[in-house]
Amino acid sequence: MDQSRNQPRSVIAYINIAHFIDHYAMLVFAAAVIVIAPVFGMSYGELLPYATPGFVAFGAGSLVTGWLGDRWSRRHMMVIFFVGIGAAMMAVGLTQTPQQLGIALLAVGLFAAIYHPVGTAMLVAHAERLGREVGVNGVWGNLGVASSALITGIVCQYLGWRWAFLLPGLATIVIGVLFAISIQHEARAVRKGGQQSSVRVSKDAMWRVIAALVITIIASSTTFNAFTVAMPKLFAERLSGITVNAALLGVIVAGTYVFGALAQYIIGHLLDRHSLKTLFLPLAFTLAPLLYFSASLSGLPLILTCIGIVICIFGQVTVNDAMIGKYTSDEWRARAYSVRYFLGFTAAGVSVGVVASLHERGGFGLMLQALGGLCVLVIVGAICFPQEQRVPD
Repeated sequence: MDQSRNQPRSVIAYINIAHFIDHYAMLVFAAAVIVIAPVFGMSYGELLPYATPGFVAFGAGSLVTGWLGDRWSRRHMMVIFFVGIGAAMMAVGLTQTPQQLGIALLAVGLFAAIYHPVGTAMLVAHAERLGREVGVNGVWGNLGVASSALITGIVCQYLGWRWAFLLPGLATIVIGVLFAISIQHEARAVRKGGQQSSVRVSKDAMWRVIAALVITIIASSTTFNAFTVAMPKLFAERLSGITVNAALLGVIVAGTYVFGALAQYIIGHLLDRHSLKTLFLPLAFTLAPLLYFSASLSGLPLILTCIGIVICIFGQVTVNDAMIGKYTSDEWRARAYSVRYFLGFTAAGVSVGVVASLHERGGFGLMLQALGGLCVLVIVGAICFPQEQRVPD
């Protein structure tokens, strides 16, 4: 089937919406667990680990979903993503025990694992300007993170926690049906104007690219997931002098994430004009100190510091995705992204248990200091990453 049957802008629009849904779905529980835990007679630290299998599946499942996207059909996999994750979210809203909750969250993670290797590969294949499209796509994912905290807080406050899963689950299924109707399966061929691999460093330096990518992905993804999971509870504890209202706390969390979306948009555009290392270094050298010093903050200083952390974390995600887009061909891109997200999200899945454990042992002070120490590895990756060579268009 000719690839031209699908308009690139239509495909990219659905992929951006899917990115929003993917991150939204994975973080609803992180925002709602504060309300759900008392319902099951459990503490925050006791109930939060029930999300761990879902986060591990989010990463581990990407190896299989990326392979299926390349060997079978990216379009078909995305249809399964929309319908599957919508149904799984509705299942979470209908659970009656912590065990059922854990199983339903596992299903959410399994279907969510489809998006990043498959959806990102579709995006890059249709992108005219890689940096811009990766940046804009990152904004959509960031808005999913922000909206998850905002909408979940409001719905939990006024409708109850079950509706926080049922309503977005139903909406996701509807979008999946529209996607299935609008987007056709494509026999992939190299599309004129699409992104192709371009060796921008010497072959001898490629090991440094791989080493930097692996180190950075593991450290930054663990930090990304731990911080986004913890932020609603962190703000609930340390902004008590400002508000204890769940809906207003959701607004503050969402407002913080908006700065991350802005950072991704700007960095995406800068990636089309500057080398990866030029943007990689300042992000890496800023993130670790901000995390470490935030450990002792509360109130407005904490909010301002968290804005800086979010800018660095989400900016780093954009840089990581651009690395893969630049150094892989379309034929292998979904599998390359699957390895990237397998490493990142599997490490991130462990972070949920780490957050719960560190919170029980030493509160968020200990957790933030530990993340600051971990992000020293991001600095190592940035230093290790080689300077790109300019290649003619």
